Amino acid sequence: MQKRSLLLQISQLPKPHRRCNQAYFFSSGKTQNFHSFPDNNGDPMYSDVPKPRTDKSQRKPYPTPMKELIKRAKQEKELRKSQPCRLLEHPPANGLLVPELVDVAHRVYRARELILSGLSKLLQFIPVQRCRFCYEVHIGNVGHEIRTCTGPKSGSRSATHVWRKGGVGDVIFFPKCFHLYDRVGKYRVVHDERHSAPRIPAILELCIQAGVDVENYPSKRRTKPVYSIEGRIVDFESVAGMDEMETNLFFENVDDTEVDVLRRDPNSELNAEDTNLIELSTRTLDSWFEMIGGVRKIMEKYNVWTCGYCPEVQVGPKGHKVRMCRASKHQSRNGLHAWQEATINDLVGPNYVWHVHDLNGPPLRNDLKRYYGKAPAVVELCVQAGAPVPDQYRSMMRLDVVPPERDEVDLVA
Repeated sequence: MQKRSLLLQISQLPKPHRRCNQAYFFSSGKTQNFHSFPDNNGDPMYSDVPKPRTDKSQRKPYPTPMKELIKRAKQEKELRKSQPCRLLEHPPANGLLVPELVDVAHRVYRARELILSGLSKLLQFIPVQRCRFCYEVHIGNVGHEIRTCTGPKSGSRSATHVWRKGGVGDVIFFPKCFHLYDRVGKYRVVHDERHSAPRIPAILELCIQAGVDVENYPSKRRTKPVYSIEGRIVDFESVAGMDEMETNLFFENVDDTEVDVLRRDPNSELNAEDTNLIELSTRTLDSWFEMIGGVRKIMEKYNVWTCGYCPEVQVGPKGHKVRMCRASKHQSRNGLHAWQEATINDLVGPNYVWHVHDLNGPPLRNDLKRYYGKAPAVVELCVQAGAPVPDQYRSMMRLDVVPPERDEVDLVA
């Protein structure tokens, strides 16, 4: 009788939470803070290793829900019916610049130049490996042994990478788009103009449309807004040449030192203080975050489009009409791109690479890949050069995870 009552009391005790026990079991002895690692709670301090798309034939997810896009299209259609001829008031849809984003565009332009200059110097000290058959990149003296190659004849190699020396273009990649002289009046490049229209990095085109003046790629600047007549843009302003008032808007608000940085040749030598590797990597990493933050602000006002099936991007009110898509289902579109709203990852490819704890250590093993973390190639390169690890990438790089040794693999659950 006493045994039954004891079992009844034990059964009525509150059961421990399974997720909490797992977190306690796998946590290290140094930190026992469960709030730093929530499960799908949107904590900015927690970010998992990104997973690539498994099925390339599927369309990219829409950043804005389809119901919201349909709602906007209906509102725009009703507005055209109620006001067939109206003056567009809000920039940049009316052809004018957004004043508060001109300074941001110049800072993004300057940060991009500093990143390219800094990476060219860091590659002299930190080796970069690139696969011959795919786009996999690795930061380290030797390439990793993780079998993730998807290039030609990867099946015969058991998806093993074949490594060679990489460069700056492998660490950071800026997709190109067509340059638009008039983003409002002539905002689309047709198929017959594919050879005459210049192609430049999309982030550079975004800076030009937001207010940066580049000598080789002119852009039309307006002083008066345009009209919309039944959905078509009509410009009643006759402007000869470039508008000097819009061009000098940024230079009136900055000092001479910033102007000299903008006019400096990106291929020139860096300052004497950049000879220190740690300072150079820290400055390059700061420029990376400045560029990413500025691009996000500009993309809130200026439209950037990407194909739903391929990496093609276009900056402007609409996507181009060049029939150059070779991705899935392109036959049904006659080679035209399936344009949709772009994200920051479409404009600046993060190019995630595996994080290495020791550059001089053994290569990363395929059977231990679940213990390794990832980070953007620029962040990984700067961290290996001595820059402090950013807080937002600590969890993704899995710095608190110690991979087991070769004789301990079978003992780990």
